Amino acid sequence: MEQIKISGLNFSYPNASTASLADVSLSVSKGDFILLFGRSGCGKTTFLKQLKPAVTPFGKRSGTILFDGRKIESLSLREQSGKLGFVFQNPDNQLVTDKVWHELAFGLESLGCDGGTIRLRVAEMASFFGIQNWFYKPVADLSEGQKQILNLASVMVMRPEVLLLDEPTSQLDPIATSDFIQMLRKINEELGVTVLVSEHHLEAILPVCSRAVLMENGRILSDTKPRELGNSLKKRNSGMEAALPACVRIPAAFESGETPVTVKEAKQWLEGHVRPETKKTRNGDAPVQEKKGRPAVSLEDVWFRYDKKSEDVVRGVNLKIRQGVLYTILGGNGMGKSTLLSVIGGVIRPYRGKVTLFGQNINKIDPKDRCRKLIGYLPQEPQNLFRCDTVRKDLEEMAAEIDRCESEAKARVEKAAEFFRLKPLMDRHPHDLSGGERQCAALAKVLLTRPKILLLDEPTKGIDAVFKGRLADLFAALKKAGTTIVMVSHDIEFCAGCSDDSALMFNGEILSENPTRKFFIGNSFYTTSSNRIARDVFPEALTCEEVIRACRENSTGE
Repeated sequence: MEQIKISGLNFSYPNASTASLADVSLSVSKGDFILLFGRSGCGKTTFLKQLKPAVTPFGKRSGTILFDGRKIESLSLREQSGKLGFVFQNPDNQLVTDKVWHELAFGLESLGCDGGTIRLRVAEMASFFGIQNWFYKPVADLSEGQKQILNLASVMVMRPEVLLLDEPTSQLDPIATSDFIQMLRKINEELGVTVLVSEHHLEAILPVCSRAVLMENGRILSDTKPRELGNSLKKRNSGMEAALPACVRIPAAFESGETPVTVKEAKQWLEGHVRPETKKTRNGDAPVQEKKGRPAVSLEDVWFRYDKKSEDVVRGVNLKIRQGVLYTILGGNGMGKSTLLSVIGGVIRPYRGKVTLFGQNINKIDPKDRCRKLIGYLPQEPQNLFRCDTVRKDLEEMAAEIDRCESEAKARVEKAAEFFRLKPLMDRHPHDLSGGERQCAALAKVLLTRPKILLLDEPTKGIDAVFKGRLADLFAALKKAGTTIVMVSHDIEFCAGCSDDSALMFNGEILSENPTRKFFIGNSFYTTSSNRIARDVFPEALTCEEVIRACRENSTGE
């Protein structure tokens, strides 16, 4: 049964030169699980916000959206709250109370529900989502994964008929992402709720969705079944094949029909595609060679806690990061990665231990020199970097602080705008950009400082797979020029493809540190999906390209 019907939808932001949505038409049936994907800024977020008038941005709109046969703008706020749930990208932007149980009850209290109804619904949702063990905790003490599950539960306690989610896993680690997507699957299958979700990371969500909708330049290009997606994108030759998970990309390089959508299915496909005698065993662990090169960052027995009565967030960390390498720190949410990055950048000071940059104690470096000549720091929340009312002013202000020559400063801004695809956005307010666009603008601003040490907290958050390739090339060029890059990330595929050294942080400590290939191969979760698929056949393969190349060399020819 048709639940939502969108016909000829167009939308433009104020003063925008191009439309953000152009002639979008889509039919959504009850119980659908629809994935929206596409390049950053393609219109996914704008489209989702049109489906709930309470969060629709200001602008010019035409076309019609019908919900159960009614124009969606005719729904009252109370009806919207009860029928349409929305989960935003950043969990902190949606949480409004101090305790978990307060957050679960807040929406129902706002609707004037009686106490008995509130207690029953809250208890039911807390049990459904497994929240009972942290029911009375302060919201501030939750991990990012727990916060996003709380956001989802707070929406579901209102019993919506349609659930809209805008890149809900962008700040979650791989395990928390898998848990969150399985929650969505349960909501869809066991409660019958219609789900529309935008995502860049497709590995966990593709097996559970019923339709995959590709958007580009504000338009819908295709609407296909998940198993047909690989072949569909290959025919289009749009470059979006890079967004596909390894379980689809690898078979799609050889098959013209339906493809697997899970690691299990891809493993089975691979076993039948290669000659049995080509199976290889993993080489013995090679001895770790002594790292050569001047240390750019050194940490000696560093400890940090946010106040005297709290637990340590960073515990006895010792690190030596060489100049001109990309060093990645991985780990679950709440393990201390972002805090450690802030310690390296001098944003916060450890109560014990020593941080040195190029051999000089960080506390003896003038803060102005540290921020403008030595360190470039991209925080987890990039909107905190912007001070002006347009992207152009923000970038020009930063360039002017570094380059005294006005013409040179403007030339560098134009070059950055070209590379980061910001030219159509230069006169927009930074806070009006999509998550991926804002991330690119923040990266451009940080790089205008020409830092010797680049500290990046989740730099690929919200950025599409196609642009990640360009970003990896940029990082390679920066390293070649001598820049040291320290990156905190949950994006395992990206890290495996461009990092020199990788480390795992757990409970405030660095538990493992190795050259990237040695670090990733053999892990269960902190490894690439390509390695999980191919480890029984090609155990040393780490990327899709490596597995595809090995398959071509050892194919059965069937």
